[in-house]
Amino acid sequence: MLTEQEKKEIEEEVKHYPYPGVACLDALKIVQAHRGWVADDAVRDIADLLDISSEKVDGVATFYTRIYRKPVGRHVILICDSISCMIMGYEPVYKHISAKLGIHFGETTADNRFTLLPITCLGNCDQAPAMMIDNDLFNMITIENIDQIFEKYE
Repeated sequence: MLTEQEKKEIEEEVKHYPYPGVACLDALKIVQAHRGWVADDAVRDIADLLDISSEKVDGVATFYTRIYRKPVGRHVILICDSISCMIMGYEPVYKHISAKLGIHFGETTADNRFTLLPITCLGNCDQAPAMMIDNDLFNMITIENIDQIFEKYE
């Protein structure tokens, strides 16, 4: 069930579009901002509110890699695995992060601090390898600077 606050925020976004269904992605972002992820019941509730099918909402939710359809940690680490990042040293960085956190792609640390996910491109090919934690972008990642970066995220 969508909260009154979520409904209010979604209805505010709907005002910016010619018809409600176009606000689907905005609605998903709003729910995720409040809950950290988007559960199946939220997909159904968004569909009902926007008067579109649940399948359409789910299609949008599963298309975008930054809409999370299962619970994630307090901080989401996205490691770029594009060809540019691969050439510039992505693999040792990924292995170091994976070993340090004790998780692989798609997993969350036991303390629920981090979820580790791959992403096809962060658009920083000229400064590879790149990763993003929450909304913070990091370029030219090295094994040496990973620990310092992680200290910022409790």
